[in-house]
Amino acid sequence: MDWLRAVDDLRTRRQAGVLVTVASVRGHAPREAGAKMVVGARATWGTVGGGNLEAVAVARGRDLLAEPAAAPELRTVALSDRAPYEHGVQCCGGEVVLLLEPLAVVPSVAVFGVGHVGLELARVLARSDLDLHLVDSRPEQLTAERLAALADARARVQVHAVPVLPELVLAELPPGTDVLVMTHDHAEDAALCDAALRTPALGSVGLIGSAGKWTRFRRTLLDDGHPQAVVDGIRTPIGLPGLTAKDPAAIAVSVAAALHLEWQRRAERTRSTPGTPA
Repeated sequence: MDWLRAVDDLRTRRQAGVLVTVASVRGHAPREAGAKMVVGARATWGTVGGGNLEAVAVARGRDLLAEPAAAPELRTVALSDRAPYEHGVQCCGGEVVLLLEPLAVVPSVAVFGVGHVGLELARVLARSDLDLHLVDSRPEQLTAERLAALADARARVQVHAVPVLPELVLAELPPGTDVLVMTHDHAEDAALCDAALRTPALGSVGLIGSAGKWTRFRRTLLDDGHPQAVVDGIRTPIGLPGLTAKDPAAIAVSVAAALHLEWQRRAERTRSTPGTPA
């Protein structure tokens, strides 16, 4: 697997990595400027030249993987027998500058229901670097024409057209995915909330709707045996508190902003707890 496919594979598996690039070369070196490799927790892909140079890159890359707030950095490696490293010497005679760029695990969001609000929310979220899953039981909501506004998305968009039992998609979502329930059908919403509470490893679960709707849903979920603390973990109403606007675009911006705040809080908690997985 080459380095580019490795970056894509790590993202798909929601694993962090470090992209290592030979930024510059002075004198003799085993690889030219621009050579790349990817360092994962247990494997590497590509090469920046082997020997001590690559061993330094791998060791430092894995140090960065253990630092939740790691930033890109440059590292100079002298390839001389007068510059011994813990990994041995490499006497090509030159000097290499490596650029190490951490590849973080991006957020993952699943929007169940791509109606007026769902589509507006997808348009906002698609501007960010994240994995966006769009799920709807109505094929007409997921046509290429209707989703054309997402053609230039920065996000990786995955469309799930599921005419029957859209809640089955929950088991296919990556760990940590934040789920937003906003379908056209209250019965479908209720089934999704129930299934989400039975699906391990999801992130937050949010439900659009009124206080009356949530009162009925909450009673049903409790009667179905879900613990009260788990049921009350469902976020409703979704979005920033205090917003009274009912325009789909305004609701979408509010919900997206609330998600970004949640991701920011998670990142801050991770930084304050060394060793916490990304």
